[in-house]
Amino acid sequence: MGFERRDFGPRTMHKATCSDCGKECEVPFVPKEGRPVYCRECFQKHRKF
Repeated sequence: MGFERRDFGPRTMHKATCSDCGKECEVPFVPKEGRPVYCRECFQKHRKF
């Protein structure tokens, strides 16, 4: 069974502050209050395999 990749065009990025290191970053979703947001580097640390 194959999967098709859909092209939705360019992503809208939103500015956020990383919950771990405090660095300014951009994420492809609207950050919600009470939910942590991580920069690319910190996200890798929190990823579960």
